[in-house]
Formats: sequence, C-alpha cells, structure tokens
Amino acid sequence: MQEEHAEEREVLQSIYEGDNNFCMINDTTFQYKYGQTGDNKSFLVEIGWGPQYPSVAPTISLDVFYNKHIVASVKEKITMGLQEQAEANLGMSMTFTLFEWLKEAKDELLEEQPTEALVGNPVNEITTDVAQIVLNDDSIEASKKKEQLTKAQKRRMWDRQNAHGERPRGYNWVDIVKHLSQTGGSKNDG
Repeated sequence: MQEEHAEEREVLQSIYEGDNNFCMINDTTFQYKYGQTGDNKSFLVEIGWGPQYPSVAPTISLDVFYNKHIVASVKEKITMGLQEQAEANLGMSMTFTLFEWLKEAKDELLEEQPTEALVGNPVNEITTDVAQIVLNDDSIEASKKKEQLTKAQKRRMWDRQNAHGERPRGYNWVDIVKHLSQTGGSKNDG
C-alpha cells in the first residue's frame, strides 16, 4: 500500500502544482479549498488516507475552522456525496476523482447555504448544542473582589517597576564582591 500511496501522492503534486487551493498537510492528508476566500459559499475539504487506502475509503472531513460559516446540513450533504463517490471508487486511487467531482457538484450541494453571512445573529448550531450552562456563584464573587493595596504598597510597587510595568534588568542579580566579603574568600595555605 505504501507504494500506491507514494505514487498517488506524486501524481497529486504534479496535477495541482501551482494551484493555491490545494494543500498537502502531510503524506496522507490533503485539503482543497472551493470558492473565493471571504465568500459565504467557500469551504475546505480534507481527505485523509488510512493504512488500507484505496481498498478502504479515505476519511472525509469538513471539520476545520475555515468551515465555521457552513451550515451543518450542507456539511453533511457534502460529506455524504463524497462518501458515496468513495464507495463507488474503492480499489482505485480516488483523491483526485473526489476533488474533481466536488468541483462539478458544489453548486448543487450548496443550495441550502445562505449567500450572506449571518451578521449579528448567533450561530444556531452552537446554541442548540449547549443545553445548559451552570455558573458557580462563589467563583463570580471571588473574581469581583480585588485585592486592596494601601498607598504605601502601591508606591513601593511603582518604584520597583519601570514605565512599562516591568522590573529593571538585573533586579535579582547578586553583588559578587559583597557576597564574597560576607562569606570570606578561600584560604590558600601554601
């Protein structure tokens, strides 16, 4: 299988050479970006090969940060379509085939995706996933309480710091001459 992996990797690199939308994450993981950056219908697909690939379908993922704006139903539709294509191509090198099939089918798959970003609205997917949030009242009260310093303590802190709130260079250095005079030098009995 390693020989087939190396061969397909080499073919993918030669086909997508100079294509900024293609990215090889590692020897067995590849990404392809569809659409223009900033477009609400732009998304990124990640395909990963397992040790038994191409006899076993690759892992297909849209769970990357770039796809945070894609609706869950659209992600599922894209993933299901790619998995069907992968099942149909078992036993063959299929990464290129999957990327190209998605190029042609993306308009149909993205029909449910809103064309404009939901500005100002919370993402529905996130709010439905959070069932209940419990806050500990003790932690809130403790965070509200702030340590009160006296004027003298504040002045001493201010005197120890420079204008940027940092301690000066060498504040914790040891004066070697003073240290040696207190401990006594080594006696050379000769």
